[in-house]
Amino acid sequence: MREEMEVNRRFWEEAVDVHMRSEFYDVDGFRAGRSTLGAIVRSELGDVSGRHVLHLMCHFGMDSLSLARQGAIVTGLDYSAAAIAAARQLSQEIGVPARFVEANVYDARTAITDRFDLVFTSIGVLSWLPDLGEWARIIADFLKPGGRFYIAETHPAIRWFDDRPESADAPLTAFYPYRDDGRPEFYDEPGSYTDGGKEIVNTQEYSWRHGLGEIVTSLATAGLRIDFLHEHPVCYWQALPALVQDDDGYWRTGPNHPELPLTFSLSAHR
Repeated sequence: MREEMEVNRRFWEEAVDVHMRSEFYDVDGFRAGRSTLGAIVRSELGDVSGRHVLHLMCHFGMDSLSLARQGAIVTGLDYSAAAIAAARQLSQEIGVPARFVEANVYDARTAITDRFDLVFTSIGVLSWLPDLGEWARIIADFLKPGGRFYIAETHPAIRWFDDRPESADAPLTAFYPYRDDGRPEFYDEPGSYTDGGKEIVNTQEYSWRHGLGEIVTSLATAGLRIDFLHEHPVCYWQALPALVQDDDGYWRTGPNHPELPLTFSLSAHR
């Protein structure tokens, strides 16, 4: 899977600049003090002040720095050199200290030797990972005894549904298989999931599907004890045309559609 992950890394190297300039990420709002964590994450994480936190797959660090603004002592890791450079620059700009390390998540043990009170990861990470078993073992290795792992992520069920209709009133139709057989899916489409990105040259991507069963079982097999698994009828982004944005910033199914689990959050401890 290293070849596929290298293809993905080349995409992210170019995407960082696009994302930094996008309305989707609203970096100026973040510089002005906006937290990127969202109400669900902040509520479920609780007080992180003084806690040593490892943020895996941190992109250009806004979630990492949001945690640091809350008093956490944060290390962020990402395999994109451009992302790590942007995160370090952003940390300096807003005057919030954090450590940022460039490494593939599967090489994290050789890049970081510390142990942490909390390992954190957030929206849009699991589809880039070919091997959840090894991912879970890495998480367990980085946690101090009693340490906690937390993830908030797009619900796997979203990937059943047809995302091609142009109308928000179109029926929600199961279109894609719900599978987690380890086979990567290949995409080569212009742009990014944010506004902009047509200038990206390395548009090829590989993605992996993971069901809730695989996610939970991987963590449990790695020796972590599951504290909770919550499913939420809200999404952080418009994952399907049928989703509409409410005043709180979350996306939900519109009035002509049934409520669906759109995000899940999971906490576990060592």
